Amino acid sequence: MLNPYIEAHELREMVMKKDLRPREVAQFFIERAQKLNPKLGAFMTLTPERALADADRIEKMTEAEQRRALMFGVPYSIKDLNWTKDIRTSMGSKNYENFMPPTDDEVVTRMRNAGGILLGKTTTPEFGGRPTTEGGLCPPARNPWNLEHTAGGSSGGAGSALAAGLGSLAQGSDGGGSIRIPAACCGVVGIKPSRGRISMSPVAGEAWAGFATFGPMARSVRDVATMLDVLHGPVVGDPYWAPEPITSFRAACDISPRHLKIGMISTTSLSAVDPETIAALESAAKALEDMGHHVEPITCDPGGRMADIVMPLICAGIGSVPVNDITLVDPVVRELWEAGQKMTASQYILNVTQMHNMAREVVQELAPYDCVISPVTSSPAVRLGTLPSHPGKYLMELTAWIPFTFAFNATGQPAFSVPNGFSKAGLPLAMQIVGRPADEVTIIGLAAQFEKARPWNNKHPQLD
Repeated sequence: MLNPYIEAHELREMVMKKDLRPREVAQFFIERAQKLNPKLGAFMTLTPERALADADRIEKMTEAEQRRALMFGVPYSIKDLNWTKDIRTSMGSKNYENFMPPTDDEVVTRMRNAGGILLGKTTTPEFGGRPTTEGGLCPPARNPWNLEHTAGGSSGGAGSALAAGLGSLAQGSDGGGSIRIPAACCGVVGIKPSRGRISMSPVAGEAWAGFATFGPMARSVRDVATMLDVLHGPVVGDPYWAPEPITSFRAACDISPRHLKIGMISTTSLSAVDPETIAALESAAKALEDMGHHVEPITCDPGGRMADIVMPLICAGIGSVPVNDITLVDPVVRELWEAGQKMTASQYILNVTQMHNMAREVVQELAPYDCVISPVTSSPAVRLGTLPSHPGKYLMELTAWIPFTFAFNATGQPAFSVPNGFSKAGLPLAMQIVGRPADEVTIIGLAAQFEKARPWNNKHPQLD
């Protein structure tokens, strides 16, 4: 029987060797998703017909085409924020419940061309406006480790699907932590790439003043790196272009960095960070030192400094989405949408300028370090229905739970979420690794090194 938790690169090799046919892979994962999705809420729309069509199509590829196809025979998902031609894209909203896009996003095209098998569209909070996946049209995305807790957001369905073995790769997007948060909550791996690394063509431009980016999620560092190889690269006319990496991202997994100078963001000034989260970070820092790296605490608090500038810009991004009937919008997201609608053009430009100036300061302060580590969230996955405790407290409680993530959307630096053990209650913990601008290669190498020293792939939630 096929192992649902098989890593993507291993599955690809089995299909390449004809130990498995693509149609067998498609059928296995479709059946598993159909069985488990009702309890998880990981998928908004399953696409069994498309999965079988993909399997039949790629089997007709020539051997040379198969070798070049980095996702050959690998099942994957697309977040329901991303346009998929002739497949419903609801954006988690009742206002878009039956929206059928006329075209694919560029990332969707690249995954199809890489030989993947599309299983469906994963759940998201409305317009990606929450760090938990609940409250809008989509069902709540539940955490496979404890179904009463969130899978995170806004790529919560993607995180839930991966942790439950409903596909090997998942596409997410991150406008303040929306890849890293669900990866952390669900015990999987995700990277927010550098600004401009992945094209947002043809639908989005700079997306939330350059905050948001698409990115890969998986259950291993190598699979995330492989998917980044598939997705990266600009489309002519894109507003941001990241420079080409010095090597492929897959190859970076085999380059163990030596003697890195690593800054560890202090958690002592943040009263909301729970003791288990702090202890896990300190344990990870000790493991990195045992690998030969130098870790030193730093007092830089980019999240605290940037929150008042960043949050209005996020509201403006959400407020830019056309809405026909505001009464149908999730009350929490509605508050953000209405705040964004009230923002004037001059206020927006001033905030963007302030954000870029402060981002320069943060990047310069962190420049002496090869990378920076921190927790991803201030505590493990919260219970569904508890964040926010009241719509009016949303922004305050949001910044308290994710003080480490959104600032690096502002700076545009690449940031990895890697598993870092479990809480006493059995919920995943995670470490964030932030690289220098446009330097995914170093943090991929470090993440792979950390994964090898403290493997996390041998433990899975009990769902069957």
